[in-house]
Amino acid sequence: MIPVILSGGSGTRLWPLSRATRPKQFFALLDNHSLLQNTLLRLDGLPGLQPPVVICNEAHRFLVAEQLRELSMPMPGIILEPVGRNTAPAIAVAALQAVAAGDDPLLLVLPSDHVITDISAFQRSITLALPAAEQGKLVTFGVVPTHAHTGYGYIRCADTPGNKHQVAAVEQFCEKPELARAEQYVSSGMYFWNSGMFLFKASSYLSELEQFSSGIVTAAKQSLHNAATDLDFIRLDEASFSACPADSIDYAVMEKSANAVMVPLAAGWSDIGSWDALWQVAAKDPQGNAYRGDALLQQCRDSYVHATERLVTVVGLDDVVVVETKDAVLVAAKQALQDVKHVVDKLQKAGRTETELHREVLRPWGKYNLVNTGSRYQVKHISVKPGAKMSVQRHHHRAEHWVVVSGT
Repeated sequence: MIPVILSGGSGTRLWPLSRATRPKQFFALLDNHSLLQNTLLRLDGLPGLQPPVVICNEAHRFLVAEQLRELSMPMPGIILEPVGRNTAPAIAVAALQAVAAGDDPLLLVLPSDHVITDISAFQRSITLALPAAEQGKLVTFGVVPTHAHTGYGYIRCADTPGNKHQVAAVEQFCEKPELARAEQYVSSGMYFWNSGMFLFKASSYLSELEQFSSGIVTAAKQSLHNAATDLDFIRLDEASFSACPADSIDYAVMEKSANAVMVPLAAGWSDIGSWDALWQVAAKDPQGNAYRGDALLQQCRDSYVHATERLVTVVGLDDVVVVETKDAVLVAAKQALQDVKHVVDKLQKAGRTETELHREVLRPWGKYNLVNTGSRYQVKHISVKPGAKMSVQRHHHRAEHWVVVSGT
């Protein structure tokens, strides 16, 4: 079984922490590991695991490589997408690579930005799904809903409501519903949240994809055939992959396949789609507050504070989210968090860089922090990893002054 980790996305829903050049999967939000790292760590103990395949945006390649190195994890090849084409083409590339040597392994497809608190239950669901996947079924994992959520798609299974520990045929994939319909879904016991996680043979997926979306298979084959290997990376051919139809695995395959089945998952799952979702899964004090970093809350209830650079104090506020970064601060009522995307849209239209970059920018050799900038000057604090080397450059139209404050 090969874990296929999908690490795309722009991460605007957790702005200002998550940004285009460093989405949420690369941050440690609940413990000392990032969401990407925890996605890999929770697989430990599953039988027959092969080294993971990570598919990511080319701009995030060094972030992925560094986080895998921190786990001392083998990197048989990080697949780089030159452009985003949604999940169906990305999984097709992973499946084609998996069968290239004549094997036909199982692929465990996992998004890199989810939280799962009950790892034992998660692994039990995977074990339950193995026989069906071996028989050629396309298994998806349906999260047992805890409440009527309007931010998730739903899966209707064809089994009886009381039979929640069996592999069940998928009857329908449902779009994100209005609240009243979501309440009907949950009360019926026949509907589950769509987790976006899958298990199937590589050949089973490619066969179904060829039947329903052959253009994706053709483009994926071409982009992989013309790919270039660069250090730990497999660079897909840009022209071929750009010509690939953009589609999700749900639309391209799962909604059309007669071989789609579902396994229930009750493992404390969340896709961390908002700051409120992060508050819900975080550890809380007796007043229901959760925080990370140097934060002090006084006379507050059910609030979330994330401090990265400075002391953040919040006094006398309930149901709020406060997020502080080096260059931006978000203060929002929890019930209005869906409007964060409108703030990001306005910043993008205004040409502001705060949606794309952090002041701290990671590089293969280390990182730099933009301390100050103005007309014709900028000041950076640069940290170089031991043994690493920066690129050698010459500048004819600017002067640089370096001061080594620590190290040699």
